[in-house]
Amino acid sequence: MIELRTPAEIEQMRPAGRFVAEVLAETAAAAKVGVNLLELDRIAHDLIRSRGAESCYIDYHPSFGASPFGKVICTSVNDAVLHGLPHDYRLRDGDLLSLDFAASVDGWVADSAVSIVVGSARDEDLRLIDTTRRALTAGIAAARPGGKVGDISAAIAAVAHAEGYSVNTQFGGHGVGRTMHGDPHIPNDGRAGRGFPLRPGLVIAIEPWFLETTDKIFTDPDGWTLRSADGSRGAHSEHTIAITDSGPLILSAP
Repeated sequence: MIELRTPAEIEQMRPAGRFVAEVLAETAAAAKVGVNLLELDRIAHDLIRSRGAESCYIDYHPSFGASPFGKVICTSVNDAVLHGLPHDYRLRDGDLLSLDFAASVDGWVADSAVSIVVGSARDEDLRLIDTTRRALTAGIAAARPGGKVGDISAAIAAVAHAEGYSVNTQFGGHGVGRTMHGDPHIPNDGRAGRGFPLRPGLVIAIEPWFLETTDKIFTDPDGWTLRSADGSRGAHSEHTIAITDSGPLILSAP
């Protein structure tokens, strides 16, 4: 079911967005060469406890997950692009790291993701990350009252295709509210003018993610982490936004 939020409810969602942005900023700053992914998860977990927030991930067990996630942040490294399950791995110079985090504050959820390079960066990685960020900006700009979900999808895909990247539509954006994942689904490719109408009060997460040389993925033996089929690297950018009468409002902005 798709729910529209009142202006007062959207205001109540702002603390969740600010908290998610804070956690991503702190974990990204801590992601140095030699730091263990489990340490990044611990930092996020400590921030959840100190804020009195609730994790959206730790007990999360959708049909595509092998078991409850068990951690509080997704840490996807190099050829992993989504749902990276934190494990005993120390970051290395040049790793491309995607951090995806969602939490509930006072009953409202926000969801966001960033990609960074640890240490020395390859030009190819910086280009890939920049493309996801520009695609996110384009998708947000298209999230205006009177439009359609397809407008967002088409805007994201146009940025990706212009850079020569193909687009996977198995996983994409989604509704956000009292829970982390809801309708409508926001694919990262589609036709403008098609799909669910964009109305004031709709709160969604928009999340472009691209792989360097493929759009095919497979699930790691851990039952969660999604990796590129050809070993190429991936990047991921995401914000939670509300559609208002005056246009899109980014709730998870730093």
